[in-house]
Amino acid sequence: MTFPFTMPAEPEHGGALPEAADVVVIGGGVIGVSAALWLARAGVSVVLLEKGRVAAEQSSRNWGWIRVQGRDPAEIPLALEAQRLWQDLEAECQGRLGLRRIGVNYLANSEAEVAKYEAWLDSAKPLGVSSHILGREALADHIPGAQAGWAGALCTPTDMKAEPWVAVPELARLAAASGATIREACAVRALDIEAGRVAGVITERGRIRAAEVLVAGGAWSSLFLRRQGVSIPQLSVRATALETGPLPQVTGTAGVDRHLAFRPRADGGYTLAPSTASEIYVGPDALRAARKYWTVLREIGFDIRLHPRAPSGFPDAWGTPRRWAEDEETPFERKRILTPPPNMTKAEAACAAFARTFPEVGTVRPRTAWAGMIDTMPDVVPVVDRTAALPGLTIATGMSGHGFGIGPAFGRVAADLIRGAAPGHDLSRFRLTRFTDGSPMRPGPGF
Repeated sequence: MTFPFTMPAEPEHGGALPEAADVVVIGGGVIGVSAALWLARAGVSVVLLEKGRVAAEQSSRNWGWIRVQGRDPAEIPLALEAQRLWQDLEAECQGRLGLRRIGVNYLANSEAEVAKYEAWLDSAKPLGVSSHILGREALADHIPGAQAGWAGALCTPTDMKAEPWVAVPELARLAAASGATIREACAVRALDIEAGRVAGVITERGRIRAAEVLVAGGAWSSLFLRRQGVSIPQLSVRATALETGPLPQVTGTAGVDRHLAFRPRADGGYTLAPSTASEIYVGPDALRAARKYWTVLREIGFDIRLHPRAPSGFPDAWGTPRRWAEDEETPFERKRILTPPPNMTKAEAACAAFARTFPEVGTVRPRTAWAGMIDTMPDVVPVVDRTAALPGLTIATGMSGHGFGIGPAFGRVAADLIRGAAPGHDLSRFRLTRFTDGSPMRPGPGF
C-alpha cells in the first residue's frame, strides 16, 4: 500500500493564495482539517495552509484508534462527540474513511492493572461510556485463541477504528468541497501583527490578511509559537508502528497490553506497535520543559528512551533556528515532512509478541514500518484555547497521542472558539494558562 509520507510532484491542493480570509488555519493534520471543515460549514471564509502534505505527519502515522476508553475525564465528553461525528462523516464520505466499530481492550498483565482499570471505570461510568471489566475467563471467550495469560481487561465495545492515511485526506476533500481553501507546500513563516493583535500571516508565497489564526501544527507548534513570543512546554515523542500485510484473521478487535498494541486492518493485515515505547530527542525545548515533565515520567510506566541529539531539521534539534526573518527560509520549508526512522528493533519485537499471543498466525514480519512524532504535553492532555496575550490567536496542539480519534470534536471546538460560539464543553482542563498560573501538573490516565 502507499502511505502519504512523501511529497507528490504536484500537490493535491494547489493554486494561488487569496489576499484575505476570515480565518487562517496553520497545519493540515486532523485537527486543522476538521477545524477548517466546521468553519467552512458555518459560512466562515477559511484558508488552511500546510507546509508539506495534508496528513503526512502524525495524523497518518497513528494506530487508527477512535477510542473513549482510557481518556482523561475532561476528554471523555469530547471523545464521545468525536465518535458521533466520525459516523456522520463516514456516511458523507460513503464509507471511504475505513470506519468500523471493533472495540478496544486494555489487557491487564496483573491484578494490579485490573484494579487500575477499575478505578478509571469508576470515574468514567457516570459520563456514559460503554466500558466494562472482563475477568480472566470472560476475556478468554472474548478474544479466543490468545496465549498471553491476561488477568483481565477493560473493554469498550463501542470504540472504533479508521484508516488514518485514508481518512484525513478524505476529510480535507470534504472541507474543500464545503468551501475551505486548502494549500499544500505553503509554509507560514510568521504571524502578521498589527497594534498588538493578529492581522494575518506571512507565508513563503506572500501575505494573507485575516483577523483570526488557528495554530494546529502538531510537533511544529511550539517552534512556531516561540517565534511569536508564546511559550508552551510541548515535546515531540517518537513512536514506531507497522503493518503486517494479510494474515489469518485471529481477532477482529483491538487490544493493548504492556508489550503490544494491535488492531485489524481493512486489507486483512494488522497494525501493530510496541505499546509503551516512547523515544525523546533531547534538545533546547526538552531541557526547558524538563521540570514540568517529572511528574508524568514518574507516574506513567512508559518505556522512555532519551536520545541526546535529534536528526537535523527536526523541531527541537540543536541546530534548528529559533528565530528567523519574515523574508528568509524557515525550518518549516527545510523539512516539509517530518519523517523519523522507525525503531526496527521495537517493530520486530512487536511482531514477535503478536505471534506469541496468537500462535495461529505463524511467523509475523513487518511489511511496512514507520514512525511519527507525537506532540505531547506534561499532563498528557492538549492545549485548546484562545491566547489572551495575542488577540486573534487560537491554539489547538499537544494532542498527546489522542488527536486522530478525538480530532473532529476538537476541530469543532476550535472552530467555535474562533467564531465566539459556545464550545459546549468545559475546556478548563485544556487552558493555556495552566502552565504559568502555578497549577500542579496532573497527568491524565496515561494508558
